[in-house]
Amino acid sequence: MNTSIQITYFTEAEWPTISTIYKEGIDTKMATFETRIPSWKTWDMSHIKSCRLKAIIKDEIAGWAALSPTSKREVYKGVAEVSIYITSRFRNLGVGKLLLSRLIEESEAEGFWTLQASIFSNNIASIALHTSLGFREVGYREKVGKLDDIWYDNTILERRSKTIL
Repeated sequence: MNTSIQITYFTEAEWPTISTIYKEGIDTKMATFETRIPSWKTWDMSHIKSCRLKAIIKDEIAGWAALSPTSKREVYKGVAEVSIYITSRFRNLGVGKLLLSRLIEESEAEGFWTLQASIFSNNIASIALHTSLGFREVGYREKVGKLDDIWYDNTILERRSKTIL
């Protein structure tokens, strides 16, 4: 790949662009059960403050990744759920792999020992991305959610850190 991709943190200032990419994912009906973009405040409160990354190609945000807690219980403080979205214009360029790789590194530096992903079972590309970076399928949830009167299954994946023992 010839395109130079930079990975850095994002803040509220980038929310308009980040949320536009999120909206693309919503519109696919295979990335999230959300049907509309939350406000920055709502999104910010539900996501971990560290590990909020954006990918930049030629001064444009090409995608983003972030973590959200899976539980408020102390015993699960090192377990987080992955969100990753790449804008359609920059797919198939390695952005997702680079972004998720960096998210894994950042998460381990922050003390997270397990990352989880709950992915629509028909989202083969996302499942392949995650498994290529060490996530393993641990099961699936049958008809876990309904979107536009259609039931969807979710494939559950997790990645256990090899550095945090």
